[in-house]
Amino acid sequence: MTGAELLDIARDGIWTLIKVAGPPMIVGLFVGVAIALFQALTQIQEMTLVFVPKILAIFVSLGLAFPFMGQALAGYMSRLAVHIAAGG
Repeated sequence: MTGAELLDIARDGIWTLIKVAGPPMIVGLFVGVAIALFQALTQIQEMTLVFVPKILAIFVSLGLAFPFMGQALAGYMSRLAVHIAAGG
């Protein structure tokens, strides 16, 4: 295996990681910003107000994105298996 092939596999893995982790992270970001804005406008500084809605929103986004995430991970694994079966 050459260095270029190794870099291609690593780049593909990083891109797959970004595609899989992106949707829940973006949802968490937007919910966090919305709650921070709500806290700033109402001057409510309760710490637990941030965590519960964010966790619920991330769980919902994971439930909705599971088919896409599974397909992305399965595609990466199949490409990696083909590369391994070809002898590196």
